[in-house]
Amino acid sequence: MSTPHNSANKGDIAKTVLLPGDPLRAKFIADTFLTDVTQFNSIRNMFGYTGYYKGKKVSVMGSGMGMASLAIYVSELYAQYDVEQVIRIGSAGSYTADINVFDVVIAQGACTNSNFAVQYDLPGTYSAIGDFDLLKKAYDKAIDMKVPVHVGNVYSSDIFYDAHPDSWKKWAGLGCLCVEMETYALYCLAAYYHKKALTILTISDSFISHKVTTAEQRQSSFTQMMEIALDLA
Repeated sequence: MSTPHNSANKGDIAKTVLLPGDPLRAKFIADTFLTDVTQFNSIRNMFGYTGYYKGKKVSVMGSGMGMASLAIYVSELYAQYDVEQVIRIGSAGSYTADINVFDVVIAQGACTNSNFAVQYDLPGTYSAIGDFDLLKKAYDKAIDMKVPVHVGNVYSSDIFYDAHPDSWKKWAGLGCLCVEMETYALYCLAAYYHKKALTILTISDSFISHKVTTAEQRQSSFTQMMEIALDLA
């Protein structure tokens, strides 16, 4: 039972899926952390793998960049493959001076400039939040690992190169910790399909200090975030 974007059959994908944006990060996780690995997808080079972590079956798959791309894969995972929980593991840009490069942010909720939720025909604005049980477990694991961790609201933007480069300051002024491009859609989809979701982010750059990580670091060096997410399987 394949879909237009996933060649997996029913049962090939675990109930818990880790979802990095970068498919090469998915491959790195499978190669580094999982045993008895099988690859279930390579359509459009959006690699997906299933294996075992500390005896627990878990899958990892790329989602691409942005809400539109993530929504394709998450919708199919929830609706077609009976996935119960999706853990997004991504990178983000810090909006505050006390959140540094390589720190971990767990998204309690997400704001957005997207009209993603318009499809639900709601008479207002939907507040997208993560699953509390997953959030608490992730936070407790980060504390146990002595990882610098922050919990709060993130900003999911449809725009990477903004025509108004200082607009981020307005979101920061309302308490958004960082910016990324997918979480709002993920949390909406989890609510719609009555599933669980959580986003765990590693800070790849800072709007305050202007420090940045390299593409190679983003692909393979955010291992603390990966271990926290794997522990939720």
